[in-house]
Amino acid sequence: MPTTKKKRPAPAAHDWFKVRAQGEARAELSIFGDIGEDWWAEESNTAKSVVEKLKALGDVTDLTVRINSYGGSVADGLAIYNALRRHPASVSVVVEGVAVSIASLIAMAGDSVEMPANTLMMIHAPWGGAIGNAKEMREMADVLDKYSEAMASSYATKTGKAHEEMLALLSDGEDHWFTAAEAVEAGFADYMTEELAAAASLRMGRFHIPAAPAAHIEEDKPMPANKQTATPAEQITPEPQGATTPNVSDIEKAAEARLRDQIKARNTEIQSRFQKHLGKDGVQSLFNAVIADTEIDVDTASARLLDHLGKDLSPITPEGAAPRVEAMADERDKRKAGVSAALMVRAGVATPEIRATVDGSNPWRGARLIELAAQSCERAGVNTRGMMPMEIVGAAFTQSTSDFPILLEDAMHKTMLSAYRLASDTWSRFCATGSVSDFRPHHRYRSSSLGNYMVVNELGEYQNVSIPDGEKASVSVDTKGLIINMSRQMVVNDDLGAFLGMAAQIGRSGRRTVEAAVYALLGENSGLGPTQGDTEPLFHANRANVGASAVNSVSQWDAMRVIMAQQKDVGSNDYLDLRPAVWVGPVGLGGLARQTNEAEYDDEATKNQRRPNISRGLVRDIVDTPRLSGNRYYLFADPAEAPVIEVSFLDGQQEPVLERMDGFDVDGSRFKGRLDFGVAAVDYRGAVTSAGG
Repeated sequence: MPTTKKKRPAPAAHDWFKVRAQGEARAELSIFGDIGEDWWAEESNTAKSVVEKLKALGDVTDLTVRINSYGGSVADGLAIYNALRRHPASVSVVVEGVAVSIASLIAMAGDSVEMPANTLMMIHAPWGGAIGNAKEMREMADVLDKYSEAMASSYATKTGKAHEEMLALLSDGEDHWFTAAEAVEAGFADYMTEELAAAASLRMGRFHIPAAPAAHIEEDKPMPANKQTATPAEQITPEPQGATTPNVSDIEKAAEARLRDQIKARNTEIQSRFQKHLGKDGVQSLFNAVIADTEIDVDTASARLLDHLGKDLSPITPEGAAPRVEAMADERDKRKAGVSAALMVRAGVATPEIRATVDGSNPWRGARLIELAAQSCERAGVNTRGMMPMEIVGAAFTQSTSDFPILLEDAMHKTMLSAYRLASDTWSRFCATGSVSDFRPHHRYRSSSLGNYMVVNELGEYQNVSIPDGEKASVSVDTKGLIINMSRQMVVNDDLGAFLGMAAQIGRSGRRTVEAAVYALLGENSGLGPTQGDTEPLFHANRANVGASAVNSVSQWDAMRVIMAQQKDVGSNDYLDLRPAVWVGPVGLGGLARQTNEAEYDDEATKNQRRPNISRGLVRDIVDTPRLSGNRYYLFADPAEAPVIEVSFLDGQQEPVLERMDGFDVDGSRFKGRLDFGVAAVDYRGAVTSAGG
C-alpha cells in the first residue's frame, strides 16, 4: 500500500541499545531509538535482543532502564514490557528525552518512573496498514482494537485507574502528550526531577507536537524496497497540517548551554573525589579516562576509583562472612585479667583454660598479695617506701584510685562462677526454668481447648460454644545470699586459700541453695507437694495424679503411665496424652528404678514363663537424691512439654552475683554473694506420684 513519507538522509549508525553493568547488584539498560526491527539502524530494540541482554546481566537487584524512543512495533513493545515486569530486580525507568507511543508502555514496567522536567511522554492508539480486500481491512481494524485492549491493561496497572479510562486514550484517534509534571499528575510517572539537556532527535512527520519538545529535527528516511507490507504496529504518519514548528535554533542553543553546565559540574565533582589520590599509581590515567567519557556519571567514576585503589588489597572480612567489630582490651583490662588468672592458678582453683594463659608472658605469675597491693599503690601515686605491710594494704584498700580491691573482686568473682558452674544439680533435669522482671508475683496461665466440632442441623445453624476459663499459677523470686569478710591480715599473710577458697564456696553454696529449695517444695505435705489455691496439695486424688501405693515395678510404672496419659486440659475437652520422661525418688530406690527401666524381661510376672518388660525404657532419666526420704517416688513428663515445677530467676540471671563493699567497721573488704530466684508449682498434670510400698 503506498504511504506518504518525507525523504530524509540515512543517519550514521547509532548504538541505540546499550546495557552497562554498574556493580555486582546494579545494571543499566538504555533503550534509545525504534522498538522492533529498524529500517535504517544497524541495531534496533527488538524483544529478542532485550531479553538476551537481560539474561546476560545475571543476578542483579537494581536495574535502571533509560528510554528515549518514538515507539515502533507493538508486539515487541509488549514483549519488552513483560520481560521487564518479570525481571527479579527492582526496575527504575528514567525517560531521558521522550517516551512516545509503545515506548511509553515500556516505561510502565518500572517499579518507579522518573521524568526530568524537560522530557515528554505520548500515548495514542496503535496503528498500521494492510493490503487486501474489505474483509481483510476489517480484520486489521479488529486486530488493532485487540492491541489497544492489551495495552490499556498495562497503563491501568501503573496508574491505578480504570481499564476503560485507559482504553479511551487508545481508541479516540488522538495523540495525548504529557509533560513531566502532567505525567506525574496522571500517574504515568512517579516523580519529576531537574531538567536535562535534550537528547533526542525529533521526527516531525508523525505526531502532533507541543511547543519545544526537542532539540533537533530530521527529515523522514525513505523506506527500503524490501519493506513492502506493514504489520499491525506503530508506523510513521504524515505530518498534520497546521502543526506549530518550534524555533529550532533557540532550542539548540539553550540545550547546549545546559549540557555545558552539567558537564562542568560533573567534571568538578569527579576531580574533587580523585584529587587526593592522583599521586597513586594508575589514578591519573583512570581520571583522564572517566573525564573523557561523558556517559560516566559521578557515582560510577567513584566506584571505578574505589575498585582501582582496592584491587591489590584483601578484604578484612572474608567473602560471605558477617562483619566483625572487636573492642581491644586496654592496659587496665589486661592487668586485671592477668592478675586474676595468676591468683587463681596459685590458689589451685583455675580452670584448664585459665591455667593455659599463665605462662612466662604473665608478669604477675607468682606475685604475692602484698606485692600486688604495693603495685596498686604506686600506680595510684602513693609512695610505699618505708611503709609497713599493714600500711601498704590499708592504703591499697582505701586509696580511691587504687585498683587493688578491683583485682581481688575480679579474681573472686571468676572463682565463684567457676565453682557454681562445676557444681552438679538434679533439679534442672525435671524442672522448667523461667524468668521474671521484678519481685512481684508473675502469673503462668494455662488455657483450655474449645472441644470438638458439633453437627450442623438441617437449617445449617452452627452452635455457639463458650470460651472456657483458664487456670493460672504464680511464681515470684526472693533474694538469697551471704557475706564474707576479707581482712588485711589475709593479704599480709598471702592467704589465697582463705579468700579464693571462700569464693568457690560461695559458688557451690548458690548451686546447693537452688537444689535444696526445689526438694523442700516437693517434700511439703509429706511429699505431696505445696498447697495450691484450692487448699489441696499439688498431688491429690482429686487431680488424678496419685497412683497406687506400690513399689517400683513394671506393672506399677505402666499404671502410672496410663494415669498421666489420661490427664485432660483445663476445660476437660481433650486428653493431653502425656508420657513420663524422668523418674525422681530417694537415693535408696534408685537402683530398683534403674532395674525396672532397663530390664529386658519382667521376672516378677512369672518365674517359669519370661515376659517382656512392658515398661522398659519408659523414662530417659533416673534422678535419685538423698534430699528425698521414705518410699515415695515420682514420674515427671518432659518439663518443656508439661512443666510442673518452675525455677524462676530475676531477669534470667541464673548465676550468682558477687558484690564488694569496703566497710568502715571491717579492716578490709566485705564480699556478698547474691542470687535472686524462686521455686513454684505451676501445674499438676505433668507428674504422677506413688507412696511406694
